[in-house]
Amino acid sequence: MVQSNFVYRFLKLNVGLFVYGIGIAMLVHASIGLAPWDVLAQGVSKQTGLSFGQSTIAVSVMVLLAWIPLRVKPGIGSILNAVLLGVYADFWLPLMPNLDSYLAQLIWFVLGLVVVSFATGLYISCGMGKGPRDGLNTGIAQRFKLPFWQARSIVEVLVVVVGFALGGQVREGTLIFAFAIGYLNQLGLRLFKLVDKKGKL
Repeated sequence: MVQSNFVYRFLKLNVGLFVYGIGIAMLVHASIGLAPWDVLAQGVSKQTGLSFGQSTIAVSVMVLLAWIPLRVKPGIGSILNAVLLGVYADFWLPLMPNLDSYLAQLIWFVLGLVVVSFATGLYISCGMGKGPRDGLNTGIAQRFKLPFWQARSIVEVLVVVVGFALGGQVREGTLIFAFAIGYLNQLGLRLFKLVDKKGKL
């Protein structure tokens, strides 16, 4: 019973990451701006010649290394998140459809947000470890005694600045992501019964 439960959670985790990869690819392909960490990955990609997915993996590994001084312990899900999201994003990017108008790009971006939020609830519901970025934000909040939202905001502003300096795309989509992702993530978490109607754990 215990082993079958682990297998179920492990498969669920991988499906969640696979779907998350679709969402990331959709956001990148829309070309109207990226989420903060994707701005950084794109900037690294432009400076190094690595693919977007490879750059995402490189950034995730660096973030996991930053967990060490913060004394955050990774789970299986943390490691798989760091490696597989980049792999899945690279898999899906060549399969994206042609977007021949700004309206199509905007709709595709919003759909990508919905997919990412659904996938977030799916893989978090497995309980197999935080994602690299969530663990970093949590570790910083605990280490410096900051509210989680404040730690996340500080980190993501720095990430956007560095990513933009490296050539990552910062546009209206970046603002849409910043304002919409919290609410959409909450809906995704509610779907998998991880929070109540008021957003409480």
